[in-house]
Amino acid sequence: MTSENTQAAIEVKALDRYFGPIHAVRNISFSVRRGEVLGFLGPNGAGKSTTMKMITGFLEPSNGTVLVNGRNVVDEPILAKSAIGYLPEGAPSYGEMTVGHFLEFIAEIRGFKGAEKHKRVTNAVEQINLESVVHQTIDTLSKGYRRRVGLAQAILHDPGILVMDEPTDGLDPNQKHEVRSLIKRMSADKAIIISTHILEEVDAVCTRAIIIAHGQLLFDGTPAELRARADDNDIEHAFRNITTGSSTSYRETSKP
Repeated sequence: MTSENTQAAIEVKALDRYFGPIHAVRNISFSVRRGEVLGFLGPNGAGKSTTMKMITGFLEPSNGTVLVNGRNVVDEPILAKSAIGYLPEGAPSYGEMTVGHFLEFIAEIRGFKGAEKHKRVTNAVEQINLESVVHQTIDTLSKGYRRRVGLAQAILHDPGILVMDEPTDGLDPNQKHEVRSLIKRMSADKAIIISTHILEEVDAVCTRAIIIAHGQLLFDGTPAELRARADDNDIEHAFRNITTGSSTSYRETSKP
């Protein structure tokens, strides 16, 4: 393994976020290296989306720091964000644009022009299988296709870091398989974080899992270590044990 792969691509240090009196994220710390696919798990309202927004620079932490390739997201936002592909919780904006025009717009924002812009858009459309809807306006698409457009814009600039909030939400089983296969292919040289409530996704694509509840980190380990938290080795039972407090809180830091 190269030194580039052993160095953390994302470092989250003592992260806190308050919304008025609500302490939504509480002293969370973890790191992600290239070659890792981290499943970010937790019940609704656990603080997953808030943490993802802080990692990607859309929300400033109340306390703590986020480093992307060693750069502080708050202090050096442009350099940090340029290394990230982000699929947020909502669908893409500009519903009046066609899929092709929207991706061209994103490519221009990313600084691509001419033949390189065309190449980037074409590659993203092909990777996400959007050829059949490339001339449709986004607001006429199904939820699944809108999700795929969001994924296409996230990978368009071939970032070294991908942060995806519910990447397979709204997709049919075949589309889920396609997206999971794509994530596996991309994972060799990228650091990937996937926030999901679909526990089968952990087994399907993740090399590591983190569980948070009430804004606190309760588990950090491999999928096998997560399963071991249930007597029957069932991942859903393990998740419930950890998030409902029916077993002792546990943290197993996964090895580099």
